[in-house]
Amino acid sequence: MAKEAKKDPTEMSVEQKLKTLYQLQTMLSEIDKIKTLRGELPLEVQDLEDEVTGLSTRIEKIKGEIEELKSSVASKKIEIETAKASIEKYKNQQDNVRNNREYDVLTKEIEFQSLEVELCEKRIREYTASIKAKEEEIEKSNQTLEERQKDLEIKKNELDEIISETKQEEEKLREKAKNLETMIEPRLLQAFKRIRKNSRNGLGITYVQRDACGGCFNKIPPQKQLDIRMRKKIIVCEYCGRIMIDPELAGVVAEKQLETKIKTK
Repeated sequence: MAKEAKKDPTEMSVEQKLKTLYQLQTMLSEIDKIKTLRGELPLEVQDLEDEVTGLSTRIEKIKGEIEELKSSVASKKIEIETAKASIEKYKNQQDNVRNNREYDVLTKEIEFQSLEVELCEKRIREYTASIKAKEEEIEKSNQTLEERQKDLEIKKNELDEIISETKQEEEKLREKAKNLETMIEPRLLQAFKRIRKNSRNGLGITYVQRDACGGCFNKIPPQKQLDIRMRKKIIVCEYCGRIMIDPELAGVVAEKQLETKIKTK
């Protein structure tokens, strides 16, 4: 038997369009519930991953700074040895001077080199203190990094568990939603998605509840309620902009009918 051709969206009646749109809304709401089940976990995982990356980068940067400081310490030690050698040389030369002027020049050179030694030693102390402070910072950062990595592993496992439980269901819902979208004319679908995006509860289409919009709960005039029940044209809520349908089309028993049935029983 030949497969029935898919109906052209433009040939569908308003009632069929509304029914298909409401079915799509139902699928998308189920997908939203799955996302809600995951909660803030994806964002928490992303934040922890960013923090771990940031800490790792910082630790590497501090290690580089420590290596530079150690190199500076080594350079200053060489300068000290050079200065001390110069002092020793100038002292030996003082023993063979021919006049006071030469002696005074050598004395000033010795004093200058001695000041250079003191300055280098001061710099070494400063560099050493900085190295110690940075090593302590690395130790603290490593502890924090270890804690964040453990937190990240826990959150990832939680997220993976939830995803594994809901992935198959979500894929089925998305496939059904995709098929339904092909049955809706592009302009109507685009308008529905726009309304849904701007809606806080994610509803682009809703049904009348107790003479009010099921999305924003503002009262709907009787004439408009009649038009909605007639299903002859697309009607939107004048307050929130959501597309409106009657409860029966949504597969919901209207409140008044329900009350009548209860009283009859």
